[in-house]
Amino acid sequence: MLSILIPTYNYNVTKLVNSLHKQLVISKITFEIIVFDDGSNAETNIKNNTLNTLKFVTFKANTKNVGLSNSRNLLAEAAQYNYIMFIDGDSLVISKDFINNYLQHIDSGSSIIYGGRIHPDTVSNRRKLRWKYGKEREDLSAKQRKKNTFKRMFCNNTLMTKTIFNTIGFEKTLNQYGHEDTLFAYKASLLNTSVLHIDNPILHGDVDFSDVFIDKTKKGLQNLNYIYKSGLIDSKFIPFLMYFLKLKKLKLHYLLALAHPIIQPISKYVSTSKRPSLFLFDLFRISYFCHINLKK
Repeated sequence: MLSILIPTYNYNVTKLVNSLHKQLVISKITFEIIVFDDGSNAETNIKNNTLNTLKFVTFKANTKNVGLSNSRNLLAEAAQYNYIMFIDGDSLVISKDFINNYLQHIDSGSSIIYGGRIHPDTVSNRRKLRWKYGKEREDLSAKQRKKNTFKRMFCNNTLMTKTIFNTIGFEKTLNQYGHEDTLFAYKASLLNTSVLHIDNPILHGDVDFSDVFIDKTKKGLQNLNYIYKSGLIDSKFIPFLMYFLKLKKLKLHYLLALAHPIIQPISKYVSTSKRPSLFLFDLFRISYFCHINLKK
């Protein structure tokens, strides 16, 4: 009935898988849990490999890094049941009724059910930027998410029919981090896919260090630039792109692109500050995007 699919990279997922496995067994549904490590070749795979001793659980360490999009595609291809659920490896289950909360809605007629994600109450100073971004931009209730059904839908902690996944899939040309979910949600919107938002969040258990988040942000913006220039998405779907195009219309993107080397140190400031400014972070993001957009 249900295939839970967990993409991971150099992370110990045993706690996540064991908590899911316990709830699935209690629920008495037919299930499987499939975990693929995306070519990290890390020592954590030794611990993760012990998951193969659990019934209906498969852990596999892929030898080649293919990126999150294609890792999810491979997981879905391996899934044998008609419902699939994506959960990122650095997540933690915080509700003892997590699985049952989904099962209560599985016959709602919705092709996609999104439970949401939240961040911990506190983190170390070295993780404050990613934490603050998550708290203020991503930690939304179902009621808040419903106001922008597709733009507030992510594919971490998301249950869907395998039919709708096979219709949409993740973009195969994306081989690094960033905007995989944006493109998936956009394609779902074009199909007018029925999406149900519920309050059944998982916890972001491993909040990125700020410098790592800066690096991932750059890769995500590179992906966004590729998506934008390839015509894979309508710019109106992404507020950030709409803002960039307004700047471009006014020829102001040239100024921000040229100013990027001066603005660049902002990334170091916001990544080390105990109270990082999302305004400064946004300034860094838009200047970086203008900078790479002008590259040949």
